[in-house]
Amino acid sequence: MPSTWTVNATMTDSLPPPLPLPLPPFPLSPLSPLSPPLPEAPVLLVTGGSRGIGAATVRLAARQGWDVAINYLHRQAEAERLADEVRALGRRAMTVAADVGDESQVLAMFEAVDRGLGRLGGLVNNAGVVDVNGRLDEMDGARLRRMVTVNLLGSLYCAREAVHRMSTRHGGAGGSIVNLSSVAARLGSPGTYVDYAASKAAIDTLSVGLAREVAAEGVRVNAVRPGIIDTEIHASGGQPDRAARVAASLPMQRVGTADEVAQAIVWLLGSAASYTSGAILDVSGAR
Repeated sequence: MPSTWTVNATMTDSLPPPLPLPLPPFPLSPLSPLSPPLPEAPVLLVTGGSRGIGAATVRLAARQGWDVAINYLHRQAEAERLADEVRALGRRAMTVAADVGDESQVLAMFEAVDRGLGRLGGLVNNAGVVDVNGRLDEMDGARLRRMVTVNLLGSLYCAREAVHRMSTRHGGAGGSIVNLSSVAARLGSPGTYVDYAASKAAIDTLSVGLAREVAAEGVRVNAVRPGIIDTEIHASGGQPDRAARVAASLPMQRVGTADEVAQAIVWLLGSAASYTSGAILDVSGAR
């Protein structure tokens, strides 16, 4: 866009030259009818993107100019509705079903994004699972394997594929990875779900180590550690009322929202965080 708008005069040569008109005193957003189509938008993949923190991240990223691939496992209708919201903002969107704990499905998902949207510029490793409260000595092997497979191996598979596409070592043009950890990683969640806490502590280690591994290759890697956030994940753990029940006991006397976590994620993805890598950002209301 030129730095000024001009009025074209074509009546006679005797007319004085047109006066430049200043740009409006506000940046044009993707929603503005005055905005041109946004070219060459960066492509973002959000795993577990159909609900909660993932969906909030998709919406905010689209508003900030990203084209978005929305991964889901079972919630196709929600994912498709969210993709429609992204398109209404003038951005491209696609949905892709995959279990991130299955390596073959992860490979197929990334190939689908390559074909559907083009070169990947961002990854949010958001997909994860939790389970009902319990002590470690009450947990069976199936639960432990599921926790590690989805929460840790899934993030490793996706981060690996993202690096293959983003790293200058592999012919990429750089990019950003944000992994979803949890304050459980440093609290340990005794008597509740130490298996979940352990899987998220591993995400912290992955984020720091991978950030250093690819720092010279144009790829930044960070993590966000949410506290207690008002999403459906509590119902998945058998405690649909958990957020409301514990709110008064938290330092800020309230739980967080998915939108508040998304703000941190999208900031880390973007150029405003260009010198931030290997960081673990708590979004936990001082918990």
